[in-house]
Parts: sequence; C-alpha cells; structure tokens
Amino acid sequence: MAGVGWGTARALAASVAGPVEPVVVPLEAAAGLVVAEDVLALTDLPATDTSAMDGWAVAGPPPWRPVGEVLAGARPPALRPGECVAIATGAMLPEGAHAVLRREQGRQDAAGATTGAAAMVRPESEGLELPAGTDIRVAGGECRAGDVVLPAGSTIRPPALGMLAAAGLDRVSVRRVSADLLVLGDELLTAGPAREGRLRDALGPLLTAWLPACGVAVASRRHVPDTATALRLALGGCVADVVVTTGSTARGPVDHLHAVLAELGATLVVDGVAVRPGHPQVLALLPDGRPLVGLPGNPLAAVSGLLTLFGPVAAALSGAPPGPSRRGPLVEEVGAGRDATRLVPVRDGRPVLFAGPGMLRGLASADAVAVVPPGGVRAGQDVELLALP
Repeated sequence: MAGVGWGTARALAASVAGPVEPVVVPLEAAAGLVVAEDVLALTDLPATDTSAMDGWAVAGPPPWRPVGEVLAGARPPALRPGECVAIATGAMLPEGAHAVLRREQGRQDAAGATTGAAAMVRPESEGLELPAGTDIRVAGGECRAGDVVLPAGSTIRPPALGMLAAAGLDRVSVRRVSADLLVLGDELLTAGPAREGRLRDALGPLLTAWLPACGVAVASRRHVPDTATALRLALGGCVADVVVTTGSTARGPVDHLHAVLAELGATLVVDGVAVRPGHPQVLALLPDGRPLVGLPGNPLAAVSGLLTLFGPVAAALSGAPPGPSRRGPLVEEVGAGRDATRLVPVRDGRPVLFAGPGMLRGLASADAVAVVPPGGVRAGQDVELLALP
C-alpha cells in the first residue's frame, strides 16, 4: 500500500501549522477553546475565611451566647469570646471566631422564661473539642490572587469555566480556530432518505458536530458539485484557518482535488496514508500557508482521516499540547495487513459490528478506536485507544 506510515502522517499533521493568533472573548464564549496564555486569578479563593458547614461560628470555649446569624453574602460583626453566631455554609466568618460548630454537633438551650437566663449554644457532647480552624475554609486555601489557575494550552472545559468565573475573570485570551467545510459530491442529498441512486449526506452533519468537539468552529459548510470549476471556486471562497473537504481524495473520474490543488499552487504534505480504512486522505498547505485536510468520502474512512490528520492539525492551530496516550487490551485477536495500520472501532475492548469503510452504525456504538499495528495483535495485547467525541 502506498502512502506514509500512520505515525508519520500524524507527526507531519502536528507540525504543519502554528497556533492562530489569540483573541479575547467573554467567558460564556470560551467553552471548548484553548487558553492562549496562563490565566491568573484576580482574587483569593475563597476571598475571605468562610464556613464549611451550617452551624455556629464560635469564639472561645463553650458555652456561647448567640448574637445573631450570618448568611452567605453578608458581612458579620466581630465576635467576642463567649459569643457565637448562627452561620450558613459559605458565609463569611466573623472576626474573632476561631471555629465552626456543626449544626448536628450542637444545641441551643431554651431561654429561661422565669429566671431570665439567656439561651446558650453548647456542644452535644461535653468532650467535643473545636481546635482553631475547625470547619473553616481559609481565605486563599484554593488559590491566591496572581496564581496561575489555568496554564496556557489548557482546554476550557465546564469545570474550568466555573473556576475562572470564581477566580474573578470575565474575559479570557483564547485561540479560536475556524474551519470551512466543503462536502463534495453530486450524489449527496441534504434531507430525507436515499432515493433515485442518490445518498443522504452523513458527513456534513457528522463533521459539523465533530469539529467543535476538537475546539474548531465550523465557519461555513457548503456542498460542492463534482466539477473542477466548482471545487476551484469553493476553495477560493474559503477564509477560515483550516479547510476540510470530503471525497475526491482518490484518483477516480470525478476526483478533482489533486488537480485543483496543483493548479492553485498548494503543497502536498501527505498524499495517502498506510491505514485502513481511509488510505486516500490528503494533507496540503494552500499557497497562503493554511492547511487543507482532505477526507475520503466513505464515512468510516473519513473518520479515519479525522483521527489521523485533522486531530493533530486542530491541536497545532489551537496551541494545545499533545493529549495523553491511552492504552488498553483488546479482548480478542484482531488482524491487520502487513503493510498498513488498521483503525478499529471498539467497545469495552471488543471490535464492534458494522464497521466497514462505508458504515457508521458500529462507530455510533463504539467507545474508542483501536490502533492495530501492521500484522495485527493477539487477544489481551495492549493497543493505543483513540478517544471519540
């Protein structure tokens, strides 16, 4: 089989482009993007000492005379020894309080109706000790203002988004990568079932969902007829950071991608990969230096191109470091030709059914794609497992 090795293709894809220029966006628009520089906290977390439990903030040894309550968001008055204040989880600790007595660990006596004795708060257990700092979240315990809370190259996932908000950020510098998507083929329908020899386009919807999962926004998606003129015009209208095409990567009678790229003066970086499915995949640099990833037209073969070429290109453009490699055993023997890597959709380490080059049914039920090296693997042998969005 002609074409570069699978590992070589991924290395070339990772080195073909540098990061896009950073932009500053509101936090709400940053989910899934990669931060362009270290993000520093603008405040201590927590900003003040706060209660870790519902109960009473206490000062000095018991019993304590209650002098009110404090809820989250309020600033309480200072306590003197022998005083306490009912406090809610997350509320600011009063000055002078040394600990928090949990609600379930204390009790409040009834006030004396005839004697005039004040209601007092006491531990349920006489031997209960409350060392200084008990059930207190200390100011700056999570971070201090100026600490790096998210290093450059990190993807802003939902927990990170919440953390940045807690750290006082309203906007953040990110690398926002965009893609123009060209779906090639006269035979493709955009609605309804297959009919009259034409097929429903599966790759347009798949890629429109897959690319954002790689941190790449789909700037445009166009269907392009199977003519060199139409493809040339479509490529001329692409202005995004990366261009993704589907189909036309082989050398059939209506496969015009190679000829049009040559006419435009593009540089072929990868022209075929020794992998099944998906051998005829293409990586090129357009004359202005932007990468173009050409995916095969068969659906599972196109996914092979996404995992082989597009993933590393997207990471390079966003400035993300290579993701950690995950490995795991396959529960049965999986064969592969001696001249090509094989990408196999698996679930729980077992190859799924319906995993031919033109199929997506098996992939839809898979939890990973196994990288089976040339020659195949034995049952129980570890392989690299590629994550699916």
